Amino acid sequence: MRFWMFLFLLLTTTIQAQEEVVHSIYFGFDKFSLDAKQETDVVNFIKQTDSTRIESIQIFGYTDDVGKEAYNFKLSTNRANTIKQKLIDNGIKNKIIVTIEGKGRILIDDDVVENLPEVRSKNRRVDVVINLKPLPKIELPGFYTSIQKKHVVGDHIYLENLLFERGSSKLTFKSKTDLDKVARLLQKYKNLHFEIQGHVCCTPPYQKEAIDKETRKRQLSHNRAESVYKYLIFKKIDKKRMTFKGYGNTVPLGKGAEYDRRVELVITKI
Repeated sequence: MRFWMFLFLLLTTTIQAQEEVVHSIYFGFDKFSLDAKQETDVVNFIKQTDSTRIESIQIFGYTDDVGKEAYNFKLSTNRANTIKQKLIDNGIKNKIIVTIEGKGRILIDDDVVENLPEVRSKNRRVDVVINLKPLPKIELPGFYTSIQKKHVVGDHIYLENLLFERGSSKLTFKSKTDLDKVARLLQKYKNLHFEIQGHVCCTPPYQKEAIDKETRKRQLSHNRAESVYKYLIFKKIDKKRMTFKGYGNTVPLGKGAEYDRRVELVITKI
C-alpha cells in the first residue's frame, strides 16, 4: 500500500512540475493556408511567452473525419508544416521546434449529432504547444547567527556576541573573538558582499541616534558599524565587499536593550 501511495505522489508531483500552454489555429475545409490575422496571432502567442521559460515547441496538425485517411494525414501534415514555416519566417528559432506532426483525422463519436458542423470545424486545426521550464524557486531572505555556505540577498547575520557597552563603539575582547570567526568564514566565501549595520538602544523617541561617549558626537550606531568595518579590513577582508551604515534606534529587536546595542551583517550581493 505504501509503495502505491509513493508512486501516486511521485506521478502527481511530476505532472504538476510540467507546464504547457496551447494555441490553436483553425483552417477552412480542405485548406492549409493562413490569413494575415492567423499568422499574427500565432507569432504573438510565441513572442509574448516568457522566452527564458520556453523549453520547446511542438506543432500538431489535425483534420475532420470527412475523407480518406491517407489524404487527411497528408493534409494535417501540410497544416503543421505551414505553421512551422510561418514561425521560422518570423524569427522563431528552428531548434526549439522539436515536433512537427500531422495526426490525421479526428473521429467523431456516433452519438454526436447536434452541432456536427461546428464540431468538425474545431477539428480542422493545428495545436501549437509551448513546453515551459519550471518557474525558478524563490528564496526569501532569512535571519542567521553565523555566515552560511549559501545566502540570498537580504539575509541578516545577527552576531550574538558582537555587543557593545552602553554608549560605546569600542569592540570588546569577546566581540573581536567573534569577528575573527566571521572573518575566517568571509575569507572562505569570497562571493559575499554585505552591509554592516550598526544599532543603538535606550534613546528618547525623538532622538533616533545616540551619543558616542568617546567622540561626544551623536553618531553611535554609525561608529559601531565603522568599528566592525575597520576590524574586518584589519583581518584582510576586501573593503570593496563591504559598506557600513548606522541605523540608530529604528530597528529594535524587541528582546531587551542589550540586544539592540548590536551590529548585523546584511547580504547585498552574492
